[in-house]
Amino acid sequence: MPQLFEFLHNYIDYIILGLLGLMSFLMIWFVIERFIFLSKINVAHYTNIHELDIDLQRNLTIISTIGSNAPYVGLLGTVIGILLTFYELGHSGGDIDAAAIMLNLSLALKATAVGILVAIPSMVFYNGLSRKVEVNRLKWKALNGQKNIGA
Repeated sequence: MPQLFEFLHNYIDYIILGLLGLMSFLMIWFVIERFIFLSKINVAHYTNIHELDIDLQRNLTIISTIGSNAPYVGLLGTVIGILLTFYELGHSGGDIDAAAIMLNLSLALKATAVGILVAIPSMVFYNGLSRKVEVNRLKWKALNGQKNIGA
């Protein structure tokens, strides 16, 4: 068990922040891909609204999933950081350094902050892209003379 705590103490920041960095990179990649696709799409080329929906909504789930799960990844880093702080306190032998405790706790909270920083733009982009999807769906319906058809 001490080896696990030592490993986590040495690498938890890299693991959590690396995972959040990867999530952020993927989110940006898919957002750019969706904006390019949605700016170039011609809904008149689609004969079926279902085919249009499949193309319009591609990769939106990934963006939404990143936005909704990034805070949890950050919270996991915070919980592990606090766990490590308590572990160190338990093994300090009564020699408690308040400054070291506060430093460890503040470093643990940075994971939650980074998780929120990844989540906020993800959800903003997801909502903006969802609106563009709805506008394109309505354009298709207008071109095909359909009203009040749920998709």
